[in-house]
Amino acid sequence: MDITQFLGWTATLLFSVMMLPQIIKTIKSKDTKGVSLFLFLIYLVANIIALIYAFLINEAPLIIKYELGIVVTFFYIVLFFYYKRK
Repeated sequence: MDITQFLGWTATLLFSVMMLPQIIKTIKSKDTKGVSLFLFLIYLVANIIALIYAFLINEAPLIIKYELGIVVTFFYIVLFFYYKRK
């Protein structure tokens, strides 16, 4: 694995886990105060657009990164509304 592949996969891993602390905090506190839903909506749209781009240039690390980003962001949006109702 060369340096560009290593950097690509490292970035993919970090981007994939970057929302986990917020998800864990929300689940533990059962509270979404102070969290911007708009941020997550923009992030979701950006990941969808970037995924299309990644498919067009056929870059596996980017495809995986954006797919994971969409799943995690969507999960958090569902979590946001679940705890917002309570």
